[in-house]
Amino acid sequence: MPRGVAALGYAQYLPKEQFLYQTEQLVDSICMTLGGRAAEEIIFNKISTGAQNDLERITKLAYSMVTVYGMNSRVGNVSFHDSQSEGFGYSKPYSEDTAKIIDEEVKKIIEDAYIRTKALLQDKKDQLEILAQELLKKEVLFQNDLTELIGPRPFDKPTTLQEYLDKKDETPTSDISLAKEEINEEVSTTEAQSTTVTE
Repeated sequence: MPRGVAALGYAQYLPKEQFLYQTEQLVDSICMTLGGRAAEEIIFNKISTGAQNDLERITKLAYSMVTVYGMNSRVGNVSFHDSQSEGFGYSKPYSEDTAKIIDEEVKKIIEDAYIRTKALLQDKKDQLEILAQELLKKEVLFQNDLTELIGPRPFDKPTTLQEYLDKKDETPTSDISLAKEEINEEVSTTEAQSTTVTE
């Protein structure tokens, strides 16, 4: 919960080397991104302008699902992607009727995801309140904080963070020491070069 005006709040994730995504994964991503807007409506029964960036992201993603990745049954296995263009990255070689269908399907993807997100947060409203109260105290929550507050994830698959920590634990101590020595040598070299330039 940053106190500045640039962002009202955000989540940070470790980068993951993944180049292929299934339809369900992209829909889950849309649901996750809609969490803030859904929580506003559930808790305050009002919405604000805070979700602007989230709405931009999910709109682009939903349009890409329909017009680029061929992930919509009504539009079919077609892609209007143009690697030479900028912006949304697709041309418009289709009729106004097809454009209308695309708009309808994008709206349906987002509306269905929003309904699903609201239902999930309504079901977990007590946990939502716990997290909100803790954020007012700490401003920043980590994965271990979430586990302590609302329990472990109900999934067998580890998070990207857990995979990273597990790999880190498996790294031999000698390798870690060697890496630290290399970093120290680079720092010393940089400092020496800086001193030479100053002189």
